[in-house]
Formats: sequence, structure tokens, C-alpha cells
Amino acid sequence: MTEEAEIESPCIRECRVDQFTGFCVGCFRTLREISYWETYTPVERQQVLALTEVRRAADAGCFTTN
Repeated sequence: MTEEAEIESPCIRECRVDQFTGFCVGCFRTLREISYWETYTPVERQQVLALTEVRRAADAGCFTTN
């Protein structure tokens, strides 16, 4: 098994791009990140996953009320 196979796509099959952020509402990747996923190295995939976590946290923060 290769390292590439060990880092699976974060896709959850809720594919719809938010018109304001440009991120998929399911996995929080950009269209470019989605389309290039298969060509990314393990390091690049880890970087994308880190970005998706930041985006997901920022999105969750947008809906909090005081």
C-alpha cells in the first residue's frame, strides 16, 4: 500500500460549492483542490486537510450568536 492510498479524500458526497466562500459545503475544499486531489503528494494532501479543518472551524464560528 502506498502513502497516497493511506490519505483518503475528505469527500462526504455533499458536493455543492458555496457561492460566497468558494468551498464545497461537504468537505470544505476548493474546486481546484478537489480536481487535483489524485495528483497531490502525501504532504500536499495533509496541507489540504489542514486547510479544510481551519475552514470548517471558521464556518462553524460564523453561526454562533451572543
